[in-house]
Amino acid sequence: MSTELDNAQRAEIIIHALPYIQQYYNKIIVVKYGGSAMLTDELKHAVMGDIVLLSLIGVKVVLVHGGGPEINELLGKIGKQSEFIDGLRVTDEETAEIVQMVLAGKISKNLCKLIGSIGGKAIGLSGLDGGMIECKIQDEKLGFVGDIVKVNAEPILDVLTAGYIPVISTVGFDSEGNSYNVNADTAAAAIAGELEAESLISMTDTPGILRDKDDPTTLIHQIHVGEAPSLISDGTISGGMIPKVNCCIEAIARGVKKVFVLDGRVPHAILIETLTDEGLGTMFYK
Repeated sequence: MSTELDNAQRAEIIIHALPYIQQYYNKIIVVKYGGSAMLTDELKHAVMGDIVLLSLIGVKVVLVHGGGPEINELLGKIGKQSEFIDGLRVTDEETAEIVQMVLAGKISKNLCKLIGSIGGKAIGLSGLDGGMIECKIQDEKLGFVGDIVKVNAEPILDVLTAGYIPVISTVGFDSEGNSYNVNADTAAAAIAGELEAESLISMTDTPGILRDKDDPTTLIHQIHVGEAPSLISDGTISGGMIPKVNCCIEAIARGVKKVFVLDGRVPHAILIETLTDEGLGTMFYK
């Protein structure tokens, strides 16, 4: 049996997406991109293709990215061991420079290049540009890991107004001129809140929040933020998902209307979540 779509079916799919396009038209969506979705060329193309398509239909997409595996790789090449405390990278001055080099240099520019090759327009920004992400030390034992003090959204809004997709590297600064490594989930939540975004999409390595972490069929499709603490206390949300969920709650508290936790390993997860009835991952709402 052929799985090819005829022209009428293609048209029906586009019409079905119309209410969602209208809902998001001229609104801001922040996408936190990292994890498994960054590991293969196929998935990179799928994610960037989703972002370019949304941009071309009038959605203002802001891309906030991490890059842990590539930071680990470069640190390994210079013989520097990666150390983590509660999921956060211990960052001395040398490591902070390498984080800046990898995120704001290699990864940011490659993402901008890929977006351009697909037909979009992107400009790379870091938290250092235009005084975007001001930080203080989060914990002395972590070194130069930034706790966000203030987000200046002007550089992001200027890039959006000019018709470009901002690609944001999560590097911050303080009043003394130090550079900071900033957790990408934390930065995405703060940026989405400052931009009064319609939604924040956090791409992860799991299908979303599961009742049983070993059973994808137990996906929880919607969670009211008031339910999250009890899901953490009963162990439904555990391990590395706890700080991600706390960032979801923080984004909602800052005024973001909806936050989605999506499986970055699924091609076109962003389009499935934003432009279809069924969606894909877990939605947090207030």
